[in-house]
Amino acid sequence: MLGLLAMTLLLSATSARAQPPGQDAPPKDEPDINAAGLPPKVEWKFNFDATWGTFGFANSLYQNPHEGVPENLSDQWFEGSMKPALFGSYTFAGTSQIYGKLSAVGERTYGEAPSLVGSDFSSFQVEDMAIGWRSGKSLPSLGENAVEFTAGRVPYTIGHGMLLWDGAAEGGTRGGYWTNARKAFQFATIGRFKPGHLKLEGFYLDKDELPEHDTGTRLWGTNGEYAFGEHSTVGLTYMKFFANQNVDAARDGLDVFNARAYTAPIPTVPDLTVDFEYAAERNGDLRHSNAWNILGGYELSAVTWKPKLSYRYAWFQGDDPATRQNEAFDPLLPGFSDWGSWWQGEIAGEYFVSNSNLISHQVRAHVAPTDAVGAGLIFYKFLLDQPRTYSPRVTASDLMFEMDFYTDWKINKNFTASFVGAFGDPQTAAEQAFNRTKNFAYGMVFIAYSY
Repeated sequence: MLGLLAMTLLLSATSARAQPPGQDAPPKDEPDINAAGLPPKVEWKFNFDATWGTFGFANSLYQNPHEGVPENLSDQWFEGSMKPALFGSYTFAGTSQIYGKLSAVGERTYGEAPSLVGSDFSSFQVEDMAIGWRSGKSLPSLGENAVEFTAGRVPYTIGHGMLLWDGAAEGGTRGGYWTNARKAFQFATIGRFKPGHLKLEGFYLDKDELPEHDTGTRLWGTNGEYAFGEHSTVGLTYMKFFANQNVDAARDGLDVFNARAYTAPIPTVPDLTVDFEYAAERNGDLRHSNAWNILGGYELSAVTWKPKLSYRYAWFQGDDPATRQNEAFDPLLPGFSDWGSWWQGEIAGEYFVSNSNLISHQVRAHVAPTDAVGAGLIFYKFLLDQPRTYSPRVTASDLMFEMDFYTDWKINKNFTASFVGAFGDPQTAAEQAFNRTKNFAYGMVFIAYSY
């Protein structure tokens, strides 16, 4: 596919050079190729991203829900990543546009990495490798870029990431467990029709999984969204999942239905927001489960530091051992769209709970002292929907209380730093399951560079 893009771009450049003088030929003092040796008439963009982080735990407890990695990570480690990317686009006579992107990601986990698989983890592989076409201004009655098709290795997300956000697995032999620099699916085809405030999408996605934990997860689906304004959007999604029968039989043939609304329900009070999302999973007796969440928030936008307070209740069904059906919710492919979504908690959600058999209460306070600094506190109360399913020894539902503090500082146009401190108090269910009574403490410093 990239070969097709390269051929198209090369032909376009060649035809431009073949034009007679005076017919849009480049002036004599301009070269036919740019300084990088790339064809003219093509808009090129180069990006380079790099990150480095240090992470530390006291009294740690790891179950690694990201990919079901069973080994115990250490109390302190480092992660680093880099991602060079090249994007090219060619516009046909000022109307439609063909484009392509190529990038690669290198990641490394080092320091005190799990002893089971060696002293560190590292990998370097292709990330984005896709070609696409969009209508540009060729359909003026429908609006700019009303139609778009993309195929190849490319990311794809829905909503705020509760069900579908991350197309690649991290950790394990790839490294970068927390950094999560990879987002692109192993293969994807996406068609998009977006006239005005309406967006309709059809897609096929094949997840890029860890070699040591390949479930064969792939899916197709449709997504529809309508924006009522800058602050209000409703959406409906249907997805059909497939997986290797001998690895995840309950996911193979799974039907997923999703409805969501992110709204400012009172037009005259845009600072008040209400988010709601519901998901149903159906696959006969292998999976019959539901999940939903509701969030209410209010921002004092006219006040210094723009404080925002919010509360979210989230419920992900657990399997009832008294029934023949499996009611455990499959977390699917969630991702990080904001602090607390949808890895719930820098301790619990990142390392020993997933969005299944879980009830969470989240209270969050966020402030923005300057345009370059944002900070906040997040409080969680985690409970089990079905305690006996979590562990045969568990009778209590109270799992953990957690408090997270975060600060994001945009140092300049290239550098951003994030600082996190977290505290976790295991409750009765954790004590019964793991015989853990000591509180967890967690700290993180993460620096990102983008060019």
